[in-house]
Amino acid sequence: MSRKIVVAIDGPAGSGKSTTARLLAKKLGYIYIDTGAMYRAVTLFWLRKNLPLDEEIICKLLPNISINFENDAGVLKIYLNSEDVTNEIRTPEVTNNVSPVSAIKCVREFLVAQQRKLGEDGGVVMDGRDIGTVVFPDAELKIYLVASLEARIQRRLLELNQKGAEVTFEEVRKQIVERDIIDSTRQHSPLQKAQDAIEIDTTNLSIEEQVDIVYKLALQKINNL
Repeated sequence: MSRKIVVAIDGPAGSGKSTTARLLAKKLGYIYIDTGAMYRAVTLFWLRKNLPLDEEIICKLLPNISINFENDAGVLKIYLNSEDVTNEIRTPEVTNNVSPVSAIKCVREFLVAQQRKLGEDGGVVMDGRDIGTVVFPDAELKIYLVASLEARIQRRLLELNQKGAEVTFEEVRKQIVERDIIDSTRQHSPLQKAQDAIEIDTTNLSIEEQVDIVYKLALQKINNL
């Protein structure tokens, strides 16, 4: 196979980007980097300190944070200062606070630097909200996933219910709408489609179908290098 590329997958909450990125990386034999988990880990660290949502305070916390990924029998685990927080970063409390924390400039700069280092040699599939626009603007393949609000709510609701969280359709709808607004209007690295990104509407696609579409696009890029 030719030189390994960087695949950047962006999109709003519930568009299927994380699952697509993870399965695509497996098919390509690449490393999957869940950037959203990194922002969640920072949010969890701040929540544990029981400190106010203050930019200066959060910026001072960052030197004390170390984030690592580990592939455990095909399951990507995230470690915060050597502690496995894979499940804890998915709690409603973290979900409700990750957008305002992610909007802080120093947090984005801190994590973008780490993300670039992880992907500097290629061979990675990275998903998030600013991968194709900020983290890897020169990525060989940029994908922007979209889906209807209804589909995104149903997916997130199913995911939370499977994890035992008791939430209603309206609660999930409120979370996603609020997250969309914060992510797309924040001052630093807002969610937006890169000019050269390929947009894929996943509303009526199965996970297998959307992974197959992106896989074929990746192979085209790799074979044309």
